[in-house]
Amino acid sequence: MLTYYDFFGAINTAFISISVLGVISQLRTIWFRKDDETLKKAPTELLSLNQFTVSFLAYLSFFVYGYSITPFNHYIVWPRLIASIIVLCILFEIMRDRKTRSAKVSAAVCSLCLLFATLGLVFAGTVTDSTKLISTSIILIVSALIAQGYYHQIKMIISSGRTGAVNLKMSQFILMMDVSTVAFALSMGINQGWPLLVLAVTSGITKITIMYLFRWVKISPTAKERRLLAGN
Repeated sequence: MLTYYDFFGAINTAFISISVLGVISQLRTIWFRKDDETLKKAPTELLSLNQFTVSFLAYLSFFVYGYSITPFNHYIVWPRLIASIIVLCILFEIMRDRKTRSAKVSAAVCSLCLLFATLGLVFAGTVTDSTKLISTSIILIVSALIAQGYYHQIKMIISSGRTGAVNLKMSQFILMMDVSTVAFALSMGINQGWPLLVLAVTSGITKITIMYLFRWVKISPTAKERRLLAGN
């Protein structure tokens, strides 16, 4: 018999897959801009290193949380692992484009985090309650970092009056994932699902804001004025 847990878990997996398509769309936007010889701007223009680093940690924290709880949550683990890898590819593209110390450190640290998290999966059979406590703490910390990271991205868009290389589809797809994650977390029960609920709600609010800004840059006189001042 299909339970609410399995039903919403399957829906969440489907929407996570859609969100992964959104992240792939962002990566393709970067590749397209790299191949466009007429484009004089950087391929990763206005992409917030802060925001994508936090996005990686968000996916990774879900991944770790999924194999830390009992029973092992396949609905959470595998899609988030794939998403983490793709976001890491974006971080490497930012590093190649900007060649800054911060970009190199971010790519290196996130690579190590993915390595250790994967090793944790290999030894998931020996996971203790302390591991679950650690993964829960990570999710809460990442929730705060998501708010901070997307604030940085939002601030960049508002101050420039442009969206640059920011991809609208990514925000739309991830928002759908966040909504389904809220439903899935509720089906798990508040006692077990509340960390996912906190992160999904935080992420959803930031995505709605980013989506609004795509309209704002088109209709706002302030945005137009800021583009003119910057010579764009």
